[in-house]
Amino acid sequence: MELKKSYGDISAVNGITFSVNEGEMFGLVGPDGAGKTTTIRILCGLLSGDSGTVEVFGKDVSKFRKEIQYRIGYLSQIFSLYGDLSVDENIEFYAEINNVKDYFNRRNELLEFTRLTPFRNRLAENLSGGMKQKLALACSLIHRPKIIFLDEPTTGVDPVSRRDFWKILSDLQKEGITIFMSTPYLDEAERCNRVALMNEGELIAIDTPQKIKESTNKKVIEIISDDIKRSYSILKDEPHIDVQIFGDRINVMVDEPERELQKIESILNDKNISITSDRVVTPSLENIFIHLVKEAGY
Repeated sequence: MELKKSYGDISAVNGITFSVNEGEMFGLVGPDGAGKTTTIRILCGLLSGDSGTVEVFGKDVSKFRKEIQYRIGYLSQIFSLYGDLSVDENIEFYAEINNVKDYFNRRNELLEFTRLTPFRNRLAENLSGGMKQKLALACSLIHRPKIIFLDEPTTGVDPVSRRDFWKILSDLQKEGITIFMSTPYLDEAERCNRVALMNEGELIAIDTPQKIKESTNKKVIEIISDDIKRSYSILKDEPHIDVQIFGDRINVMVDEPERELQKIESILNDKNISITSDRVVTPSLENIFIHLVKEAGY
C-alpha cells in the first residue's frame, strides 16, 4: 500500500504496507499517537491518504467508497450513538441508514448476542461504558458486514465488560467475520491471529504474537530488589543493558541469562542494592514492543 498521511508537519502514517486475511482477527497495536486511528479511518473510506493505495474486498477504496462502506462495520474510538435514543431506537436508526428493511429479528439476535435485551428500552446516555460499546457493536453489525473495524473498543471499559466484549469478538470470528481492531493494550493483542506493531506512523513488526515474541531469540530476567526504583535508574544508565520496569519488578532483555544476571548483580551490589528474587521468563509482547522501539531509535 505504501500508505502515507500527514497533518501539517506531523506524519501520522508513514509509508505502511500490510494485508489482512479473510476471517482473521488482526490487531493494530501501539501507543496513543502511533497512527492507528488515522489508518482505520482511511481503510473505512472516512479519510483519504496523501499517497499510496488502499484496497478492501479487492477494490480501491477511493473509487468504490460507498459500495465498500455498505459491506463493512465501524466502531469509532469515541461513543458516537444518540444518547437521547433508547438501545432499540439506536439500532433501528442504524438499520435504516444502512437500508436494512426487515431488521426486527436481526435486532433481537444482536440484543441477545450482546446481552442487552434487558436494557433495550434504556436511553443510551444511561448505559455504562461497557454497555455503550456493546450497543455500538450491535449497531455496526445490523447490516451483516463481512469486515468490522474496531478502534480501541475496550479503552475505558471495566475488566468484566472487557472480558465479555472479547467473548463476543471470538464468537463473531467463528461466524467468519474478519475483525480489524486497534488497541494500546498488548495483552489484548495476544488474542489476535496476527498483529502489526505500530509506532510514530511506522510498522515495526507484523506476524503472529508468538512469532514476534520468538523473533529476537532473547529471554527476560525478572528481578525484584530491595530498591526497585533505584535499581532501574542505575541499570538504565548502563550501556548494553535493555531494562524495563513493571510495577515492583524489573525486566532485563538478555541473550545469556546466567552470565548477564551475574553482571547485573555485580552492578547493583556495588551500589549496596541486593536482588531478593530473580527468574528467567519468556518475553511478553510488551517486552518485545519496547525492545523493538528502542532498537529502532524512536
